Amino acid sequence: MLNAKISWKYYGDQWNNYVNDPYQLNYGAIGKDTDEYCNICNPFQYDTSIMADASIRNAHIQDTANLYEDIKNGTLPAVSFVKPSGLVDGHPASSKLDLFEGFTKKIVDEVKKNPRLWKDTAIFITFDEGGGYYDSGYVQPLDFFGDGTRIPLLVVSPYTKAGHISHEYSDHVSILKFIERNWGLDTVTRRSRDNFPNPVTAADNPYAPVNSPAIDDLFSLFDFPNND
Repeated sequence: MLNAKISWKYYGDQWNNYVNDPYQLNYGAIGKDTDEYCNICNPFQYDTSIMADASIRNAHIQDTANLYEDIKNGTLPAVSFVKPSGLVDGHPASSKLDLFEGFTKKIVDEVKKNPRLWKDTAIFITFDEGGGYYDSGYVQPLDFFGDGTRIPLLVVSPYTKAGHISHEYSDHVSILKFIERNWGLDTVTRRSRDNFPNPVTAADNPYAPVNSPAIDDLFSLFDFPNND
């Protein structure tokens, strides 16, 4: 996205605490902030072109405190990634699901308060893995790494189809496919999952693609003007 001149940020909750205390020396200390930033959750953590360049890192890797300011000021980048802290991410080991719901609801509510921002925003809400909260269903053997258990994906936008439940097979890379299609970007590599085609299914089974491996680009969830 840097080369394509598309604005973006990764907002990691508690990033500011992590920068000041990366080894969590004050973790759990009375009177200290609890540092629950997840460094391994940052998809750019080991990209030296970003993390090793202070100007780029500071411009694109920020705290959720910056997220709320950008929403309020209408300065959100074209693409935003948001990761909650371990305290509110819904994982059974450190959080509760209603705390994750509250975290996501606050973001949705704040975006909707800004009509200029809301009119062309799509918010994708999902988990990184089941963490004990998942349902059974068809799992496609996409590649050597397979695919994980089914998890929720909610899309909040003025352009979503009200009450629509998609049966198209998708996974986390579907969000990347959406970004690439929406902005006309190339795939990450010639062999990454974003090269897979959109699913084609038989009439009697909408869940299992007959052209496997295949994952959806999520465009079917929207009613965009002139949607191609």
